[in-house]
Amino acid sequence: MAVLLTGGDGYLGWPTALRLARRFPSERIVYVDNLARRRWVTECGSVSALPIPAPADRLAAARSLGYRNLSFIEGDLLEPGLVYRILSVHRPRVIVHLAAQPSAPYSEINGAAASFTQHNNNEATRRLLWGIRELGLTETRLVETTTTGIYGAPEYPIPEGFMEVERGGRRDRIPHPGMASSWYHMSKAHDAANLYLANRQWGLSISELRTGIVYGAETAETGEDPALGTRFDFDFYFGVVVNRFCAQALSDHPLTVYGLGAQRKPLIALEDAVESLARAAARPPDGAYEIFNQATSLVSIRDLAEGVSEAAKACGISVEVNQVPNPRREKEQHLMEMENTAFLQELLGGPPQGLLETLRATIARLSPHRRIVEAHLDRFLSGLPAVKNPGNPAVTS
Repeated sequence: MAVLLTGGDGYLGWPTALRLARRFPSERIVYVDNLARRRWVTECGSVSALPIPAPADRLAAARSLGYRNLSFIEGDLLEPGLVYRILSVHRPRVIVHLAAQPSAPYSEINGAAASFTQHNNNEATRRLLWGIRELGLTETRLVETTTTGIYGAPEYPIPEGFMEVERGGRRDRIPHPGMASSWYHMSKAHDAANLYLANRQWGLSISELRTGIVYGAETAETGEDPALGTRFDFDFYFGVVVNRFCAQALSDHPLTVYGLGAQRKPLIALEDAVESLARAAARPPDGAYEIFNQATSLVSIRDLAEGVSEAAKACGISVEVNQVPNPRREKEQHLMEMENTAFLQELLGGPPQGLLETLRATIARLSPHRRIVEAHLDRFLSGLPAVKNPGNPAVTS
């Protein structure tokens, strides 16, 4: 038996690979990655605040520490034939699909970046779906992380994937429409539509986790040894707002709240995100298409900055909170309401990680690497350097 994990070298992917290896010790955990995240961050002139080993060294360290059922395939899911070869050889009982270009700001650098993001993300998902179909893997479950950004910012409570609609006296239950506000988020809306289509046409077992902002620096497994640490991005393009605030606090840089900061965002700690993915991977095939809102809290950006400031004080750091002009096109105020009952009951497996506790732990984990962040303070800002050939060096801007 095998579990296939795509995007296994990434911020979320690597700790998920370790959790899967521990959770399913009798199964081979095969993770595939083209190492693009490392290149993209370098391309944007930044680095991971937490140093991470080269892929071969990372795998060797994991195996030496007891993760002997891990295997790594370096490859691009868009490479002709690769997906079919992997699926035909390993015939996985579950595929956990995390591979994607995950940054909204990166997707909006220029037209080349937008086109690359959507082609890369949507084509990879299509190849996995058709591979499952054409190789007859009827007992394989596909678990994919999309994003809560699919929903956009509607002025009504957001359901967990589906909504009841009544028109002309008739009712139906339909997927929530894609109202995404970036080219990246819209790529995931396209993925969601294709997942739903594959389930309706072929009866594939699909779990779609609409992921909120994942934050934090450590999980139970990555904390076992520095060699098992996952990456931690803090730049404008790939550093999510929570992690960017923690890095700013550590480097005595004011926390940059975009605009009013009054829009609430869905959050989930890295530990909770990894655990819920492992629990989703344990679900048996059932021919259903299920959607979970993978988030544990809704916090405004301004309140989040205040939380990071409070956590920093507990670590002996005093930091200011500054409001700056918003470089993004988004609602300045949005009291988001989002249902997540199914996620909490079926996939989380216990109380969520505390926000302030996780923020304090994140700042403490970053502290030994403070100089790395301080050497890249300009990366907190947008537009530097100008990225000419996003994603694909063959593409010209």
